[in-house]
Amino acid sequence: MEQKLKCNVYFADPYCAWQKGTNENSNGLLREFYPKGRNLSHVGEKTLKKNLALINARPKKVLGYKTPADLFEQELQKVLHLV
Repeated sequence: MEQKLKCNVYFADPYCAWQKGTNENSNGLLREFYPKGRNLSHVGEKTLKKNLALINARPKKVLGYKTPADLFEQELQKVLHLV
């Protein structure tokens, strides 16, 4: 993946929340739908996908007010055109 996308992939250290700010923010957004401690195995797949789509449809300042879904699609198109 790194070679194909010509980028580096990094992994945060365990228990180092400050290394993964976007992830922690996304977890906070998920809390709007699912309180901490809720067993997600009881949530239907359709409901979970719908709620995740709502989160990914939100424009984010860090992304220049674009949505993660929009940027993912743009990058996917770039990669597909390389093939």
